[in-house]
Amino acid sequence: MANPIKSICIVGGGTTGWMAASLLSTVLQKADIKITVVESPDIATIGVGESTVPSIMDFLRACQINLQEFMVATSASFKLGIRFDDWLTPGKHFFHPFGRVGHEVNGFDFYQAWLKSCADGGATRLADHAPAAIMAESQRFMLRPQQSDSWVLNSYSYALHLDAIAVSCFLRELSQARGVKRIEATVDKALVDERNFITSLELNDGSLIESDFYIDCTGFKGLLIQDALNVGYEDWGEYLPCNRAVTVQTENTASLAPYTVATARDFGWTWKIPLQHRTGNGYVFSSRYCSDEEATDTLLEVVGGKLLGKPRVIPFTTGKRKKLWHNNCLALGLSSGFLEPLESTAIHLVYKSLVHFIKHFPDADFDSCNEQAFNKKIDADYREVRDFIILHYCTAGRADTEFWRWCKNMPVPESLREKIQSFRSRGQVDHSPSQFFSGDSWVSIFEGMNIRPEKYHPLMDAFDSVNISRMLQDNAKNIKDAVESMPMHDDFIRQNCATNFK
Repeated sequence: MANPIKSICIVGGGTTGWMAASLLSTVLQKADIKITVVESPDIATIGVGESTVPSIMDFLRACQINLQEFMVATSASFKLGIRFDDWLTPGKHFFHPFGRVGHEVNGFDFYQAWLKSCADGGATRLADHAPAAIMAESQRFMLRPQQSDSWVLNSYSYALHLDAIAVSCFLRELSQARGVKRIEATVDKALVDERNFITSLELNDGSLIESDFYIDCTGFKGLLIQDALNVGYEDWGEYLPCNRAVTVQTENTASLAPYTVATARDFGWTWKIPLQHRTGNGYVFSSRYCSDEEATDTLLEVVGGKLLGKPRVIPFTTGKRKKLWHNNCLALGLSSGFLEPLESTAIHLVYKSLVHFIKHFPDADFDSCNEQAFNKKIDADYREVRDFIILHYCTAGRADTEFWRWCKNMPVPESLREKIQSFRSRGQVDHSPSQFFSGDSWVSIFEGMNIRPEKYHPLMDAFDSVNISRMLQDNAKNIKDAVESMPMHDDFIRQNCATNFK
């Protein structure tokens, strides 16, 4: 007989806590499970995760959230990918597009056909075959049609730039309307029994809260998963050199670009995230080579527009908890770990953790095999993202500062080393459906960093070079023609989901 849990307590609000409340209250709406969020008025929200990846659209659909209403409430804009400036050499840039880059040719990856075309003197860029990249270059956008016979309109993906504080408010109202109880209080400590299970939470007013399951959304501190349960932390600082970020918001000074800009700097990189009502800026850097003051000065020199607040420095330790789920506690967001925001994966990892958790949803017996299966899956997800971020550093063309010279010879996990070797030899990227970053994403970074395979697949020589060249030219033209008929991103926002956008 089933032994269901009856209550879940989420400790901490912010984007992470209210994402958990929103998704769980939707999925569990017919189950007799009480969901409570304990949110402290004394702990400020860091507000990370303002640039997202396409899985944000999956989250909105899973929570039955209307996209237009969400965008209006969060001053959101659309994102087709990330433009990387100055990573190869100063003055050069490349684009990591969301969605497909080309389509299969006679059962072979498009990239192999493109490599053969290049060897035969082909003139198209790889980006010419990525609809999202051409849309971004033209600053055009439209929602992908639900039904279309056009390969171009079926192959691009998009995410959102959004105001993290506004997201928290929107999801809080949604969750409370769906029956989630909110308690405004600070948790002083978690009480644990002899089995190392959390039994209750002691609040700052002396009262206790008891629940069957707890979700730790208390940020870097990890009040439950670490302070109470002491699961330990796996530090990945040996692979990822940056350990601090300075952030500031500014007024908008130009049209809304439908992409995030990540610019390599002397001791790390800066981001630029355009929202309807402001621009988010930050500098992720290594304290080994750069002081907080130097980083702040650099950021203030490169941002455009009037400052909307004071710069804020955020220290972090890259890595993850050794276990995200332990006994009757799940860590989410910053409580679970931190991977720097180079590929905007913070909200994705929260959502992916929740999806895994729902698939492995426990009963009150808390089967350890179920917990282990969850931890194994989410550990693989974190390591995949880690390796993809490392790829940007270890393949960067810069060598003009001590920071970038360190990156040239940085340690690389064996899992990534094998991937790089496979690509260098034959242009192949092993990929499984469970992984988030597609082969197209890996290829986009390799190509952007000017890393070309030694050879293409030998069976590509069985195909006629003239036909392949013609196919590539037609494909690039079809994409360009389709994109030119789309509205400008600014106009699309104004007409469909504007807040106070001017």
